[in-house]
Amino acid sequence: MAFVRYVAICKPLHYRTLLGSRACVHMVAAAWGSGFINALLHTAITFSLPLCQGNALDQFFCEIPQILKLSCSHSYLREVGLLMVSASLVFGWFVFILVSYVQIFRAVLRIPSEQGRHKVFATCLPHLAVFSLYISIAMFAHLKPPSISTTSLDLVVSFLYSVVPPAVNPLIYSMRNKELKDAVWKRAHWTLFP
Repeated sequence: MAFVRYVAICKPLHYRTLLGSRACVHMVAAAWGSGFINALLHTAITFSLPLCQGNALDQFFCEIPQILKLSCSHSYLREVGLLMVSASLVFGWFVFILVSYVQIFRAVLRIPSEQGRHKVFATCLPHLAVFSLYISIAMFAHLKPPSISTTSLDLVVSFLYSVVPPAVNPLIYSMRNKELKDAVWKRAHWTLFP
């Protein structure tokens, strides 16, 4: 989405040529391919681990750190290698999105009209808000020190980053709708000041 917005804002006259069906297929293939390879590597390493502490997790889904707690083997070297591959994929996509938005904001700041800047920011900020929400919660989930890792905290954090961004996504995107925005403000005002 960041690249689509970049092309629409920074290169609007080249939109059709840069975002033809071939480019869209390449972007989808890159996203699905990298996700599939990452998932395949995680699955292969996870199924190769011997479990000696049972197989019950107090989680919504099987996450690698939780499965490593159940493993009897010390396969940290394989897991560190896998985490490096995952981190490089995530870092690559993060840099791609960051560079796209830096270019967008540079172009927006050159727009002379206040209304034009507002319109572009209203288009880009919902995607950036959902992306930032997901990334910040996921980074906390995976980069928190083991000393503060408890079962209940891990459960809450995994719930937050797997349920909250998809649930909030339609609300954030629909806030561009003036009628909905007015209704939300009216409801918030009525709730706070009955």
